[in-house]
Amino acid sequence: MPLMGIDVGTSGTKALILGDDGRLLAHASAPTPLLTPKPLWTEQDPEHWWDAVGHASRQALANASLRPADIRAVGLSGQMHGSVFLDRHGLSGAPALRPALLWNDQRTADFLEPIELAAGGRAELVCRTGNAALTGFQLPKLLWFRHHEPHLFRNLAAVLLPKDFIRLRMTGVVATDVGDAGGTLALDVHQRRWDTPLLHALDLDPALFPPLLESAQIAGELTANAARHLGLAPGTPVAAGSGDNQCGAVGAGIVEPGLALCILGTSGVIFAHANAPTPDLPAGRTHTMPAATGSAGAPGAWCVTGVMLSAAGSLQWVHERLFPETPLDVLLAEAWNTSPGCEGLLFLPYLQGERCPHQDPHARGAFVGLSLRHSRAHLVRAVIEGVSFALADILHLVASLGVPIRSLRVSGGGAKSPQWRQLLADLTQLPVEVPSTPEGGSFGAAILAGVGAGLWPNVPDACRSLVTATDPAAPDHRAADALAPHRQNFRAAYTDLRGRFHSIAGIHP
Repeated sequence: MPLMGIDVGTSGTKALILGDDGRLLAHASAPTPLLTPKPLWTEQDPEHWWDAVGHASRQALANASLRPADIRAVGLSGQMHGSVFLDRHGLSGAPALRPALLWNDQRTADFLEPIELAAGGRAELVCRTGNAALTGFQLPKLLWFRHHEPHLFRNLAAVLLPKDFIRLRMTGVVATDVGDAGGTLALDVHQRRWDTPLLHALDLDPALFPPLLESAQIAGELTANAARHLGLAPGTPVAAGSGDNQCGAVGAGIVEPGLALCILGTSGVIFAHANAPTPDLPAGRTHTMPAATGSAGAPGAWCVTGVMLSAAGSLQWVHERLFPETPLDVLLAEAWNTSPGCEGLLFLPYLQGERCPHQDPHARGAFVGLSLRHSRAHLVRAVIEGVSFALADILHLVASLGVPIRSLRVSGGGAKSPQWRQLLADLTQLPVEVPSTPEGGSFGAAILAGVGAGLWPNVPDACRSLVTATDPAAPDHRAADALAPHRQNFRAAYTDLRGRFHSIAGIHP
């Protein structure tokens, strides 16, 4: 029987219907508005997510010409780190106390140091939770909420992640999965349970955090009201699901040692499977979280990720701001016909600050080495090379932690370019492949639903049945050697300019 995967994203919600043979039967999407009430604030109304989920689910079912009862189970994926604040009425279907704070909200900088102090220092926090304190995580959002909106906080009954709010509306069950919980900064990543000593040290009630499940575990069933909203049958099982990165990795088959995923989206992600938690001590430049490979009675593995904030987003910027009248495919064709190294031109892709390998919100983008000789083709290729240098450095950092990586799969918009895949193969000296499955967390969420419903015994077996890799690019040692001095200059350029970036931020915060 078909499976449905739903991904609650930032720009919109996607619903996908997957045949049990792995064929994509239909998909649909619905947009969700973004709220920016103040500088550095990003919010969304959870009611808009719920509306979008209903629209996308009903449309996908219609596109597949299926009946409501045809769907065997539903799985969920969602944007990570967000905070939905609910009182007791919200747990029963009333609106949230306020709009949700999103993963890219930056208002919580004043609450990072208190978290580190409560844990006993940054290294201890990284050791326990697998992560350093960053503004995007859920725990500092909860501290901000308590400090700035105490009149609402006093009624708080639960704080949920975005996809967990949707599951609550679907089933009436309050829960989360260990993978998404790894992005809260409140999870003991080794034990796969809430870090209650840390929460007590911050004077927070651990009961505010939902019960924990493994990602392929069935969390509940669709209620009658939710079934009408989604166009599905009451009683349809709903799996716990996970965060969008974890579900995207499942959809790409990154569920066993030696495999890594490079997501070339607006941001860039290196996601590597790990059989044990592998924190980056003491700095916490990478994120260690549970992977979405566990099911009921069978805990899953872990993952190590590194995130850069402007990957394909840098290419989008150079296209829209510098050459908006020229089609992107024309710019790319010109860029790939330009010599590697761009005749001495470098680009630092820090248009929104940076997270990994440099934890530096004041880092800025820069062209370095610009001359009269350089054309728009050089500028575009320099952007692509700068993004690729940064991603290769993140992968090198992950591997240096002892995480084995023998093969790299690439997804996202940038993965469509064979030249870009070859460049990544040369820089990482790894074979680079493209997953055979559709992009995004909804496919992985559907796989988790199938495992939870008993169609496959576990997540790795499901992925071996459904996911293959195509279009391999083999690394070229000579190309890597030719790029080596440019890569060295790229690394040195950030070090040389770091102080200037911070000086500029002090003048124009």
